[in-house]
Amino acid sequence: MTFFNENPVTAADKTFYQLRKDIVEGDITAGAKLSETELSTKHAVSRAVVREAINRLESCHLVERKANVGARVVALTPEGLIELYQVRESLEGMAARLAATNMTEHEIAELQLLLDSHSDKVKTSANYYQEAGDVDFHYRIILGSKNNHLISMLLEGTYHLVRMYRVQLGMAGERVSTAFDEHKHIVQAITNRDPELAEMLMRRHILYSKNNIEQKLLKPNNDT
Repeated sequence: MTFFNENPVTAADKTFYQLRKDIVEGDITAGAKLSETELSTKHAVSRAVVREAINRLESCHLVERKANVGARVVALTPEGLIELYQVRESLEGMAARLAATNMTEHEIAELQLLLDSHSDKVKTSANYYQEAGDVDFHYRIILGSKNNHLISMLLEGTYHLVRMYRVQLGMAGERVSTAFDEHKHIVQAITNRDPELAEMLMRRHILYSKNNIEQKLLKPNNDT
């Protein structure tokens, strides 16, 4: 069950995946200018390859272009967070509602196994970090909606920008255990085939996550 093709076919694919990972995880900092010359040297590819990768990053909403400035990684701001999470709350709430009806019993069992595997991580780590794709709880539920338009809007549109906020600011400290408990309740609602409850719990979970990240963004002297 894989939506993203993470097996690079071309040099542009490889460069795109690496740059996307570096941006999401903060190795390339939010707001940083992207130099085609510097990146082509670092990754040993042509500037044309870097340019194509940057264009793809722009379509993922991870990079923006401004006149007389060029390409920059998007900044993580309270305003951007609120707009993004308003959309996320609505669309992922809908995905959870549909997943409660449309996921197969096998898919639900796999979702529970995924959550079980996350349990050990939550108990032993101060961070609740999930890689992209099948090992991401939210990704599984989005696919489980079985609505191709919704899947495209979330996974091709906002997924990696959401991950950028989540990875860099979201899942740490006390929020780790509370977010994991919220995940468990969502899975239980899906298991019980209760679409209304699944949607309500997902929307509430995303709202709580937004509030947690927003507090970090608004802290004085926040370095992010």
